[in-house]
Amino acid sequence: MKIESRIFGFGVFFFVPVAFIYGYLTNWTEWVGALAILLVGGLAGMIGAYLGFTGRRVGMRPEDRNDAEIHEGAGEQGHFSPWSWWPLMLGLSCAAGFLGLAVGWWIVFIAGGMAVVALVGWVYEYSRGDHAH
Repeated sequence: MKIESRIFGFGVFFFVPVAFIYGYLTNWTEWVGALAILLVGGLAGMIGAYLGFTGRRVGMRPEDRNDAEIHEGAGEQGHFSPWSWWPLMLGLSCAAGFLGLAVGWWIVFIAGGMAVVALVGWVYEYSRGDHAH
């Protein structure tokens, strides 16, 4: 994860000066753009730091070595639920929340309740029923 952390880390050194240049070129009359670019730089720094710490904890992956073979990256990559309907429910509730921002605030509260139910259902999907561990 060394290269990923460097890519995101260099984003800080790009976006922070660009934010000040942007502010200077707009005579500091348009604050939203400068603040947004500063926040992108901060987000790039946080992601780079997380990937750097995780890379030190996990160690070298086959993708990080020049002498790695293709078969070293084979195998299980994680646990995924192909039959789960909870991500769809969560996505629909988020879409309803954004619709509520545009149409009416009362929809946001309904969508927030739907999102909480979907998130709890997704997290505890393997704690009950046929697939309980």
